[in-house]
Amino acid sequence: MTDWDSLLTDVNVATMRRDGRPYGAIDDAAIAIRDGNIAWVGPRSELPRNGAKETRALGGRWATPALIDCHTHLVFGGNRALEHEQRRNGASYEEISRAGGGIMSTVAATRAASQHELEEQSAARLLALKRDGVATIEIKSGYGLDLDTELRMLSTARVLGERFGVTVRTTFLGAHTLPPEFRGKADSYIEYLCEVVLPAAVERNLVDAVDGYCERIAFSSAQLGRLFERATSLSLPVKLHADQLTDSGGAELAAKFRALSADHLEYASERGLRALAEAGTVAVLLPGAYLILNEARKPPVNGLRRRNIPIAIASDCNPGTSPVCSLRAAMVLAASLFRLTPEECLAGVTREAARALGLDDRGTLQAGSRADIAIWNIGHPRELSYWLGLDALDGLLVNGRNAF
Repeated sequence: MTDWDSLLTDVNVATMRRDGRPYGAIDDAAIAIRDGNIAWVGPRSELPRNGAKETRALGGRWATPALIDCHTHLVFGGNRALEHEQRRNGASYEEISRAGGGIMSTVAATRAASQHELEEQSAARLLALKRDGVATIEIKSGYGLDLDTELRMLSTARVLGERFGVTVRTTFLGAHTLPPEFRGKADSYIEYLCEVVLPAAVERNLVDAVDGYCERIAFSSAQLGRLFERATSLSLPVKLHADQLTDSGGAELAAKFRALSADHLEYASERGLRALAEAGTVAVLLPGAYLILNEARKPPVNGLRRRNIPIAIASDCNPGTSPVCSLRAAMVLAASLFRLTPEECLAGVTREAARALGLDDRGTLQAGSRADIAIWNIGHPRELSYWLGLDALDGLLVNGRNAF
């Protein structure tokens, strides 16, 4: 009798379960897969005598949960490489913005792009992440800031997930910055998002969560509170760009709405950390943006650890502050810049990243989980946050099937 669709043997497994073992590791293990889920995982010596349609020996390689990038702005038009060059040649951000650059240049390019153009421009970025071992990715809107473009961005994100056979979770980030047509009318813009854009996106089934940018240069906690109340009324969870540049009360706002995650957090206060811990909100750290912006203040990693706040890591792939298309690179940066341990880095792109997206069916390798599995040519999982630029991925299973 054949009970399993496939069986992986001669493999070391980093289950990433919290079971007292570093990495939840099992040496010389086996993984059985049935109907796209993990049916059994454990030491090969304890393998039940079930049959399998296909058995694959992995030659002592390591298997981990497939990686999860829980914060990206991957869909956008154009790029800002010219501004990067201008900054390196001495131009200030203010000078670039006055000349039509900055985030509004990306808004203009994205508004001008068709859905096909957005898809083709974004495809290379998504494929790069997939080749890094990513099987689940969050993609935000927020470079449209009007009804048509926000819907086009979210629709493009859905299409990319189907095209590349990965899970895409879409996040509505209309409250990213103030568009020129609402200059000086931030409250009116928030009302427009609440009453027009967000309901239209929900009606088209294009939204999995709602995000906002809580900063003095963007939106206040009171304004975003109104948006989050509207999201709650539509049964949508929320996330928040919180306390990246200043302590703007972002962590407290995220906690008030029991946000899935609060992201950045460089300037989060002790009060904010207490609130996040009580709310069970995940802290998402974005070392790519920290590096590119040449920030001086690091996220309060020790405070997060002390309060047992889950720490996730993401690429923050975007055209302005984090042109990073590698989650593995983000892991290396998190270890080097933020002094996260290699185990914290791997947990941050698997188990904790799944929590940051509200997904409880992935992020660990255990019976009942989705069979999203990355297979690596490494000697130990600590190497995943050690090597920078080394292509260590040997294979990727998504829902139990080969992804390449």
